[in-house]
Amino acid sequence: MERSFNINTLTAFLTVAREGSVSRAAEVLHLTQPAVSHQIKRLSEETGTALFERSPTGLRLTREGAALIPEAQKVVDAVTAFRRSAVRQAERVGGTLRIGTIVDPEFIRLGHLLGHLRRDYPDIQTELVHGVSGEIFARLQRKQIDAGYYLSSPEEAGQIEAASKGAIRSLKLAQFDYRVIAPVGWEARVESAGWPELAKLPWIGTPEASAHHRLLRQVFAAEGCNPNIVALVDQEASMLEMVRSGVGLSLCRESIALHQRQSYGLAVAGAVSIPACLSFAMTGTDNDSPAKDALWRLVERVWR
Repeated sequence: MERSFNINTLTAFLTVAREGSVSRAAEVLHLTQPAVSHQIKRLSEETGTALFERSPTGLRLTREGAALIPEAQKVVDAVTAFRRSAVRQAERVGGTLRIGTIVDPEFIRLGHLLGHLRRDYPDIQTELVHGVSGEIFARLQRKQIDAGYYLSSPEEAGQIEAASKGAIRSLKLAQFDYRVIAPVGWEARVESAGWPELAKLPWIGTPEASAHHRLLRQVFAAEGCNPNIVALVDQEASMLEMVRSGVGLSLCRESIALHQRQSYGLAVAGAVSIPACLSFAMTGTDNDSPAKDALWRLVERVWR
């Protein structure tokens, strides 16, 4: 006659085998000792096998009982995995998220985030929109995208939610410094120069919506001067190439600036820098959308 074994009985069997005692197994399982003893007795009767024998230190598996441990563990693991999968299916989150991206994907850990999103929430589809910070934030305000990355001063980063009157929530991800980079051979011109001296040198400008433009505008306004813009670019790769070609100065994240100095011999201004902040912003509030809440939690995990 075919028998059907109860998962709770198998769990009690494995726990007693591991603990070597009915009393300790009962504590682990939050059951009474008679209940655990009943489970063991029931399994022994159903298998027609003596599972344990008494020893001076407690209960010890019989040879037959030890032989059943691997198979019992497989069944318990399979049922546990089934239950976990069933819960995930019941809680599946779907939909499409439009995400605004900036600068290079590695810096904002975009690949890491999308990998987690694909694995944990396979029913969520993503649409990526690339642009400079100001453009991404404007799209958020117009609700053309659901979330996006944003570069600003640390002070601006702390004011995003207040400025949007709660329509946008934000999360500070990282703080770093921008440095001024210059062509090879310009060390003497930029090494100890302050902002007024640097303003007189040729600069590679960026669009008004870019973080570079906004941060430099604030710095030069405070100094009462304007930079000498001789060229305009909207891509970081083009900006770096123009500096390497001797066109003029530009802002650059410190990590990249130091790499450019090491690899290409570019000069880096030593007396000035600009603190900046990378933030992640999202339209709506908590519980506004299961898909957006899932994305928010994943961003927190990736940047934890």
